[in-house]
Amino acid sequence: MERKLIIAANWKMNKGPAETAEFIESFLPGSEELSERCDIIIAPPFVSLPAAASLLADSVVALSAQNVSDQDEGAFTGEVATCMLNEVGVQYVILGHSERRAIYGESDQFINAKVRKALTADLHPIFCIGETLEERESGKLEDVLRTQMSGGLADLTVEHMSDVVVAYEPVWAIGTGVTATPDQAQEAHAFVRTLLEEQFGAEVAGATRIQYGGSVKAGNSAELMAQVDIDGALVGGASLEAGSFRDLIANAVA
Repeated sequence: MERKLIIAANWKMNKGPAETAEFIESFLPGSEELSERCDIIIAPPFVSLPAAASLLADSVVALSAQNVSDQDEGAFTGEVATCMLNEVGVQYVILGHSERRAIYGESDQFINAKVRKALTADLHPIFCIGETLEERESGKLEDVLRTQMSGGLADLTVEHMSDVVVAYEPVWAIGTGVTATPDQAQEAHAFVRTLLEEQFGAEVAGATRIQYGGSVKAGNSAELMAQVDIDGALVGGASLEAGSFRDLIANAVA
């Protein structure tokens, strides 16, 4: 089954509304041609979502949030609900990112609650998984990924999975400049696909798009995206400048 590439820019805590507008105005020219072979997503910080939504409204580029609450409303200071993301035109949401797991202590159970909440609100989760260097070197890679997949995607149906993107991000490669080799990335992606088959069946496993994340840039995107089980990228630093993000995508689809 042919799966269309999906490349997302995760800006993390960078770019307020003015910088967001500047980036999008620079990036959009030429994006239609790139989108023929790749779904393109931009994930700004919460405060920049309205500015981004306005500029992306009639474009081929989709809009993602970087997180969402597992609650609908109420006394949850600092949280943002799915209905709020719907109101500003968000289509995707990044959940389970290693920074949320490591820095803010988000558990598989908590991430699963967010995934299910996003799906009920017609948002597409970009569900992140990945191991630390210590876990990889101690032979725990498969155990870690199995636990994250089974816990984070618990109680989802086959129908739900048509709206889910999985992002494999080895923690040791995020923001470090160290990238998993194409063979290492492919091996992990192939294993994730076997986990999808165990959990949801062969059809879901064949259809689900699995992104790679971890120091992806223009210089390595083509080789990574050429791997049979790598269906896109979740991009951090290389997505902060319009030209480098455009080059990354152009090389990936070439």
